[in-house]
Amino acid sequence: MEHTAEIISVGTELLLGNVANTDARDISEQLSALGINVYYHTVVGDNPERLKAAVAIAKRRADIIITTGGLGPTCDDLTKQTLAEAFNKKLVFDEKAAQEMRDYFHNCLHTDHFTDNNYQQAYLPEGCTVFGNACGTAPGCAFEAEGVQVLMLPGPPRECLAMFKACGMPYLQKFTGTEIHSHNVRIFGLGESTMEDKLRPLMLELANPTLAPYAKEGECMLRLTAKAASAAEAETMMAPVMEKIRSTLGNFIYGIDVESLEARCLELLKAAGKTLATAESCTGGLVAKRMTDVPGASAVFLGGAVTYTNAAKTAILGVDADDVAREGPASATVAKQMAAGARRLLGADLGIGVTGIAGPASDETGLAVGTVFVALDAADGSWCRSLNLGHDRARIRTMAANHAFDMIRRCLTGLEIEKRV
Repeated sequence: MEHTAEIISVGTELLLGNVANTDARDISEQLSALGINVYYHTVVGDNPERLKAAVAIAKRRADIIITTGGLGPTCDDLTKQTLAEAFNKKLVFDEKAAQEMRDYFHNCLHTDHFTDNNYQQAYLPEGCTVFGNACGTAPGCAFEAEGVQVLMLPGPPRECLAMFKACGMPYLQKFTGTEIHSHNVRIFGLGESTMEDKLRPLMLELANPTLAPYAKEGECMLRLTAKAASAAEAETMMAPVMEKIRSTLGNFIYGIDVESLEARCLELLKAAGKTLATAESCTGGLVAKRMTDVPGASAVFLGGAVTYTNAAKTAILGVDADDVAREGPASATVAKQMAAGARRLLGADLGIGVTGIAGPASDETGLAVGTVFVALDAADGSWCRSLNLGHDRARIRTMAANHAFDMIRRCLTGLEIEKRV
């Protein structure tokens, strides 16, 4: 049986644009992994009558209603009261939920000052399944009424997503009666349209498992999902499809079920027992920042230098001043010397050098905005990609960093390094 969900996000701050509605995005992504269709997102202010009207509409077009927000202790947190009334549910005091709130105040907030209005959060619909909140004070809950599954989650994004993963997804998985398993195929070097064109015949013929494309920042992703009675059955169903994906996209695939290019590079560096150092100009330390965002990076990343000026490039990295004057700071020669300088300076196995024109205007050389050179230096050679990455400053920096990581992963997996992909 197919199930459809509607997400109702509650909060006037969402309507005013003061806060981005990331809850609906995050929950939709998780529901997709469960194979549950999301047909509508609704945003309602802190107004009981408008929320009640939204719920009445949702009842008619979805069999799963998920609300976010309005579970806190203040007078405008009225989601539970409104939904209990909409579904003729009585609110009852849950002592266990109250004690968990007191424990959270004591253990996490380091205070026993617990005002009476906090107890509002412990009133929950009679007979509901209570969702504990590991990241805050407001519990969530779920119940069935009038043929609809209703889930209520807190509004703060960190609390909302953690609760949905820990409590909401297992609850819905039991309700759907099947196990949903998926794999994320991460791709760099192909645009979404090219990737989809290569895989369209396969996507159109699939029903279960399914294959869905996603455009990410500077890269693409495919999600392969199967519904089955067990995890083993789902994996068996997905295996031949995964093989077709691999044979079609080849080494544009940089990983399966990895978080990012930098995370994949960390895995490969650890496996090879190699270390990395970086020298950056137009990316301003973004390669180093993204590398150190990955837990465990200290095992392989030795450090980096942001050499934004010509003087810094020559003084810190040993870049030849005559080469800078003759070829310009944004050039393959300078990028290679930056990579070599970073590797030598920190004693690393691999060095990355990035220099270019991120805009909004060109420098004195007159090179087009978006011209970037990314170099990789190792004991057995030096490579450089010459790139034209468009005119958007943020995208130029992101894509330059992506190319740096792609060169690292290609070097460590024996693939061609220098060719622009």
